[in-house]
Amino acid sequence: MKKIAILATALALSGCVQVDNYQHVVKVPAPQEMVGYWQSSGPQSKLVSPEAIASLVVTADGDTLDCRQWQRVIAVPGKLMRRDDYLYNVTSKLEIYDIALDTASLNYAGMTFHKVNRLTPECTDYLAKHPLPASIK
Repeated sequence: MKKIAILATALALSGCVQVDNYQHVVKVPAPQEMVGYWQSSGPQSKLVSPEAIASLVVTADGDTLDCRQWQRVIAVPGKLMRRDDYLYNVTSKLEIYDIALDTASLNYAGMTFHKVNRLTPECTDYLAKHPLPASIK
């Protein structure tokens, strides 16, 4: 019985992605159709308020910026990582979010994003003061 419990636990954890050191994450290039600025539209259950906005910057080299705003701006740089056939965004705070392109929308961190031409002014200001290693091409 003990062996079955251990095996079940091992199988349950085998699908989890864990990162212990951000510097050791191997960054992968982004798929071309994923490169650009993405923004949530409408209320999202994963955000604090219906007025909150989430933005995501994805560069061709695989650098990212997760920028969320409501009463203040919280922006966290990250990088894309591939494990098996799945793509993840690993932030510098060691948060790991799955990321997938679905036709014209991007599913990220339990939210739906749409491509936009520019970021919100608040996220643009943050990015100007804290540029990513690679730019949008």
